[in-house]
This record gives sequence, C-alpha cells and structure tokens, in this order.
Amino acid sequence: MNNIELIDSHCHLIFENFEEDLEEVVSRWRSIGVKKLLHACCELSEIPKLKNISRRFDELYYSVGLHPLEANKWECNSKSIMKDAAQCDSRVVAIGELGLDFFKSDNTNKQIDALVPQMHLACELDLPVIIHCREAANEMIKICHDLSKQGICPKGVLHCWSGTPDEMKQFLDLGFYISFSGIVTFPKAYEIHECARIVPSDRYLIETDAPFLAPVPYRGKRNEPAFVESVAKSIASLRSSDLKSIADESSRNAEDLFKFDLIN
Repeated sequence: MNNIELIDSHCHLIFENFEEDLEEVVSRWRSIGVKKLLHACCELSEIPKLKNISRRFDELYYSVGLHPLEANKWECNSKSIMKDAAQCDSRVVAIGELGLDFFKSDNTNKQIDALVPQMHLACELDLPVIIHCREAANEMIKICHDLSKQGICPKGVLHCWSGTPDEMKQFLDLGFYISFSGIVTFPKAYEIHECARIVPSDRYLIETDAPFLAPVPYRGKRNEPAFVESVAKSIASLRSSDLKSIADESSRNAEDLFKFDLIN
C-alpha cells in the first residue's frame, strides 16, 4: 500500500477536457496517494460547478475568486457574491485565484480594482488568498506591503511560482507561502530550481495547476492531479531529500494554510 500522502494545492478540473474521463482521473490521483486537492476558482460563474464537484469527491475543496485576466468581469456586487458563497459552504477554504498578470494583459488599474476588494474580503472572512502573479511581482509586493501597514494583509500563497529568489524572499517576508508547479521539473528553470532549494521547509506547497503545465515526463500532455508526484520528486532531488519527506512537509504546510480538517 502506498504510504505517501500528497496534497495538490491548486488544480482546475471543471474544464471540458476532463468531462469524458474524470472518474479515471480521480482513480489515478487516489492510486498515488493524493489525499486532498484545492480546486481554484477563476471567475464567479464557476462557483456552482465547484460546489457540485466538491460534493462528488470528498477530498476536493475549493476557493472563490476572480482571476486577474478576468478583471473586466468585476462588478459592484462581485464581493458580496463571493462572500455569500464562502459563508454558505464550509468546503470553501480560500479566496482566489486573485492577483496581477502583466504578461498577458496591461489593464493594470482594472486588475488592481478587482484585487484589493478580494484581499479585504479574505481578511474579513479570515481566509487565505491564492495569488496569481505573473510579470507583476514589484506591484504585487507594493500592494501587500501597503495592506500590511494597515493590518489588513491576509495570509496566502503565491501559486505556480515563477519568480526569482529575491522576489520569493520578499513574499516570504510578508508571510506568504510559495507553491511549486510542474515548472520546477523543467530542465532550464534555473531560478525556480534555486527557489525550491532555499525555500524554508515550513513555507512551500506543491501543485499541478492542472490541466496546465504538465511536469516532466508528461510535458505536452493534459496535466492532472496524479502528476503532482512528479513535482514532489523533483523538489526532493533539488533539496537532496526524499519523496516522503517532501510529501509530508508540503502536505503539513497546506493543512496549516488552508485548515482543511477544521471544517468537517
């Protein structure tokens, strides 16, 4: 029997490319020891589907939030919709994925207008945030610093980490966790490798971001939660550790951040 237990701290399973074989996907993640998963929310229209899928699979929890690339969909009632959804379902364990993405979009003001109220909501509900930050570390750090000075910067995680060691240190200093995805398995992702080597043992998570960014040796395929094992193995190699230690550390950190077991 597999004595390795893993947590996929960020995935997306309600997309069309999982419709035909979702039960097989579930069997595969169970067979390799994935005990919990967090399904991230990209836009508010996904919330009913997320609620339904979390009812189908006991190990699945979810967040509510608006992705920065969907910032144009932020409306005056968006915060109240998210608040109601989070308060009505104990399987909601985070707000997000929220953040900034200057790689694919330049609507900076709209992204910030959607980001800050979600950060406030997370503090209000005492929930952690899932932060998407791409080519926007300086602005994200500034916003978090400003919120921290006001005493309203929530806990959270920088998901799918793709920054530099220096940027990572600044987010760690703000109290955030760092989550590594399949990128850490890519041979030329040197800065991500260094981040995985030096991140404190109590401040990192692992994820797939399925169906995106499949790790080596599955690159080019649809990603799925079972592949989180490859992420853990890569980090074990980088840290001169072993799979079980990485699985235990990352799972304990995810439990500490998202408080899964406190809501049942």
